[in-house]
Amino acid sequence: MKDVTQLDDGWSLRHGQELLPAQVPGCVHTDLLAAGVIPDPFLDLNETDVAWVGRRAWSYVADVSHDSGHERTDLVFDGLDTAARITFDGREVGSTRNMHRTYRFDVTGAAGELEVHFTSAYEEAEAVRAVTGDRPNVYPEPFQYIRKMASSFGWDWGPTLVTAGIWRPVRLEHWSTARLASVRPLVTVDGGTGSVEIRLQVERTARGAARSLLARATVAGEHAEVRFEGEEAVLRLTVDEPRLWWPRGYGDQPLYGLDVTLSDDDGQLDAWHRRIGFRTVELDRTADARGSGFTLVVNGERVFARGVNWIPDDVFPSRVTPERYRTRLSQAADANVDLVRIWGGGIYEDEAFYDVCDELGLMVWQDFLFACAAYPEEQPLRGEVEAEARDNVVRLMPHPSLVLWNGNNENLWGFRDWDWEPGLAGDSWGEGYYLGLLPRLVAELDPTRPYAAGSPWSGSWDHHPNDPDHGTYHSWEVWNRQDYAEYRANVPRFVAEFGWQAPPAMATLRRALPEEALAPDSPGMLHHQKAEDGNGKLNRGVARHFVLPDDDFDRWHYLTQVVQARAVATGIEHWRSHWPICAGTVVWQLNDCWPVSSWAAIDGDGRPKPLHHELRRVYADRLLTLQPAEEGLVFALVNQSATEWHTTVVLRRTEADGSALGRSVQEVVVAARSVLRLPVPAGVMPDEHTTKEFLVADADGLRALHFPVPDREFSYTRPDYDVFLEPVEGDGGKVDVVVNAHTLVRDLLLQADRLGPEARADRGLTTLLPGEETRIRVSGCGSVTPDAVRAALFCADTK
Repeated sequence: MKDVTQLDDGWSLRHGQELLPAQVPGCVHTDLLAAGVIPDPFLDLNETDVAWVGRRAWSYVADVSHDSGHERTDLVFDGLDTAARITFDGREVGSTRNMHRTYRFDVTGAAGELEVHFTSAYEEAEAVRAVTGDRPNVYPEPFQYIRKMASSFGWDWGPTLVTAGIWRPVRLEHWSTARLASVRPLVTVDGGTGSVEIRLQVERTARGAARSLLARATVAGEHAEVRFEGEEAVLRLTVDEPRLWWPRGYGDQPLYGLDVTLSDDDGQLDAWHRRIGFRTVELDRTADARGSGFTLVVNGERVFARGVNWIPDDVFPSRVTPERYRTRLSQAADANVDLVRIWGGGIYEDEAFYDVCDELGLMVWQDFLFACAAYPEEQPLRGEVEAEARDNVVRLMPHPSLVLWNGNNENLWGFRDWDWEPGLAGDSWGEGYYLGLLPRLVAELDPTRPYAAGSPWSGSWDHHPNDPDHGTYHSWEVWNRQDYAEYRANVPRFVAEFGWQAPPAMATLRRALPEEALAPDSPGMLHHQKAEDGNGKLNRGVARHFVLPDDDFDRWHYLTQVVQARAVATGIEHWRSHWPICAGTVVWQLNDCWPVSSWAAIDGDGRPKPLHHELRRVYADRLLTLQPAEEGLVFALVNQSATEWHTTVVLRRTEADGSALGRSVQEVVVAARSVLRLPVPAGVMPDEHTTKEFLVADADGLRALHFPVPDREFSYTRPDYDVFLEPVEGDGGKVDVVVNAHTLVRDLLLQADRLGPEARADRGLTTLLPGEETRIRVSGCGSVTPDAVRAALFCADTK
């Protein structure tokens, strides 16, 4: 049987003439930080002080000895970042130039000093650029010339911290006769029968070349075996009536262990184990009267995708543990998310990421790693791209949560709209990858899943790449130039990116900028705002609805978070109310990789913004919303659940002081997986210019509000409410904050982190009418007083 020696310990990092302790997996920055050589680049303006790290060469060294007794010993790296030369026992055993691949080198008989010498990513990228020629991109960094996490070089939400290191595990594998080189399970369902076709490739030693091998596979109590002589074999298993894997909200997520073993007449040689799920997935791109759709169909069920975009959860991805993946993805699930798109400027995530998605029913849309640039298709990059794609398609295809391969992020759009085409003058730019190489590889290796050429993409060059009527659409004009109400201007077939910025939680800012007098334009706040004119867009977004605060950072901070939550909710409510024309929204973005003002719902320290709580509301199975339409104001009931929704909708025309001016009660039935849109009766419709009236809709504990004018024009009364604290019995770490409203209280928010860095509230923005009460459960706050709670409460009243 194959033996494995993990090489996690005993590594050192050469720093000049010194050897510093090194952690593997890890990277140079984290080792230098642990040794006290550099300051924390996430704090203050330290990012700029450590820029030199990414421009130097570095070496990792370890003494390695082994005595396996096997015919062959391989040195296996699951990830090297990025351009490296490896020597073992004084001889070079190989070199690498791709962060996203695994590497295997024959080191049989070698022992002694193992050294991994990393060239600066900048040096490698410039060397490749000299061969391929220059290409355009959206940032002044050479990320498209090296197969490395593009966002290491900075993004409009991330720092420029160009890493190097052994970022995934490394080991010695000792084996004899043969080993399993590749296992590809093709899982399908036809009627009530599940099928698993397992395609094997083996590698043999010279002495094992002529031996007969036996491969066995087991799943759900079913067995198959095949004896073979060459290097490839196929096993087929059928499972009667397997339990189907469903996205969350549509059913359960049963997983089946699949085991494969390789043996010869002397015994077992190798083994492989993964969990699989039985389900079908299709992408319906059928043309219709509105254009051409983009609808995921799982087990025959058409799905409105409630999605979020995912970026690397740390700019140093080796720090992201399985526990951290589970925490962050559980936060997504808690927000009623059912799809996570892994964005093309990051990484193919660790196995632990996809394991959690399998368990939670989070569908995964996986980009191939190309983003916002023209990518050369010449060598040495083309061979790396193919090897990388083969590696990761085979590695990830067992996961039932993986539902879509996508060729790139915004590159087809960029070619058409960002002035790339004239400058390229016929040079390659990546189209051959997205429309040729990658779909061919997916069809060859993983034909059970759909492939899309890019996002956005309209399906062919017959339409503009970002045409809302065809395929996927990215909506960025609204954030960049318009009010968020303009999300209602169109009904795209699938909104794969849109979003609105806000700063992180106050406790996150205090940790990242500990000595700074915080202001929107204070040095640290500006440094931790990477978007072009980011603060200008934040301020304009606030000013369209509120009086922009002057010298009141706390209120500015609150209002920017309110506008972020309202903006995203406006888009989702509008687009969900037009199902099945629109078949999904994928919010930019779920998470952050450091403390920064950004589009994230969860900030760089893992704290939810109000947007996270708002996603829970607007992504719930059942949603009540008020929508302006050509025919006038409508109320829409979205029922994404599997059962009919029988409910009573109460519509109230209400004055600012809470007085009722009109009331309508309607009994409605909404079919499963459908939307019902009905006109608001004239008798409860506020005048479109009134500053004193608004509309309230209630149904089954759900509420929707319509204010005809912006908050800054509305005649709010000064908010008046009482605050009481009630300890939660049996749990000394939690307290209920009870708020009783005497007036209209709009978008009440308890910023729990102001009570303590670990404090969390169970709800976000809440609007109370006079006489109403809300209960906010706070955990992790310790002992608090009513005065402290009042100081952490904010509302949108502008008086």
